[in-house]
Amino acid sequence: MPRFYIDKGMRTFILIWFGQVISMVGSGLTAFALGVRIFQNTGSVTQYAFIAFFMSLPAILISPLAGVLVDRWDRRRIMIFSNIGSALSVLTLACLFFTGRLQIGYIYLCVALGSICGAFLWPAFSASVALMIPKKYLVRANGMLQLGQAVSQILAPILAGALIAVIDITGLILVDFASFIFAVTTLLLVTVPRPAIGTEGAKTNNSLWREAGEGLTYLTTRPGLLRLLLLFAVINFVVSIVSVLITPLILSFSSPGTLGMILSVAGTGMLAGSLLISIWNGPRRRIHGILCFALIQGVLLFLAGLRPDIWLIAVVAFLFLFSFPIINGCSQAIWQSKVAPDIQGRVFAISGVIALSSLPCAYVLAGPLADYVFEPLLADGGLLAASIGRMIGIGPGRGIAFLFMILGVSIMLAVAVSYTNPRLRRVEKELPDMIKIETSDLRQTP
Repeated sequence: MPRFYIDKGMRTFILIWFGQVISMVGSGLTAFALGVRIFQNTGSVTQYAFIAFFMSLPAILISPLAGVLVDRWDRRRIMIFSNIGSALSVLTLACLFFTGRLQIGYIYLCVALGSICGAFLWPAFSASVALMIPKKYLVRANGMLQLGQAVSQILAPILAGALIAVIDITGLILVDFASFIFAVTTLLLVTVPRPAIGTEGAKTNNSLWREAGEGLTYLTTRPGLLRLLLLFAVINFVVSIVSVLITPLILSFSSPGTLGMILSVAGTGMLAGSLLISIWNGPRRRIHGILCFALIQGVLLFLAGLRPDIWLIAVVAFLFLFSFPIINGCSQAIWQSKVAPDIQGRVFAISGVIALSSLPCAYVLAGPLADYVFEPLLADGGLLAASIGRMIGIGPGRGIAFLFMILGVSIMLAVAVSYTNPRLRRVEKELPDMIKIETSDLRQTP
């Protein structure tokens, strides 16, 4: 591959990446503002959890169609219009709040619209990475994507906490709007490669829905990739429940200030893992990296439930999020190298539907499982107070801790079952690499 193309592709990737990082920080400000607004008005954890529900479900439902359009249309323009759509939904929130009309239903609607825009943005960006970055640097590039998420997770709460008293919720939302405009500007400054139509892409039909179905067909004929998705569906289900219940678990034996400290420590862990994978470029066998660090996450989650110790939780939170960039970076590199570039949009969209399908269910179940099942089991006089309670304690938060231990075991079992499957274990050897990019194969778009 010519050196000049590698340099140009890397510069393009970094500029787009930087714009999206700024946008993610801005979105973090809006998420903080919405959380404050809902808790101030309702005091309801369930209504807060439904924000996460509406952030995930619309994207999952629209993803199959979005994936086909990502393959059909110019991916750079898709990213531009996706950012513009998200900006308009955020601006609508600001206007509603400023006029005193911001109701919970409007928040859910605007969040859902932003979710739909994201369903187009991220498949378009992910499908473009393999065309901008040489195969040997794919893990490193995906590590940078994780790094961006870590930076936003750390900076957004700090900036929001400092700014909300100065510019109020409306100001935070307007900053988010400006961040989307910045992301659009970076996209206007670059050209994004378009893939030549290869063997797989040439098989497409004129029907959008039939082409969307081809993404699923592609996966069912490659059982290694499909089983990898099922493993991620289990992990995502567990992580979604943990993300909702970690706050009540910590507050059951500690203060809000300590909660903030632990969340910052967790974000630092994700930042450290992102830096590591960006420099290290991951293990030679990427599937081993996924399975190994997923197993570690299961062990960590089990340990987190053993006792209400703030230092134990802090260490677990750091290492748990430290593992994520390595797992995701290795996974993305496998997908980007094993799926033909001209059909990555639809395949990535369908894979997202499968891997993320468990999220809405997890968000809906997390609260009732904690409040009506596990917390009563380990309350004083509860059904498990005299057995499990003697090992991990009884009282507020211990039922959630026991649920964490069960979820940790479920991840460990999922990893063990996955490793015994030869299609998954040998996915990198059995599937051919699909990235064979030459300069003549790429059509630059203005």
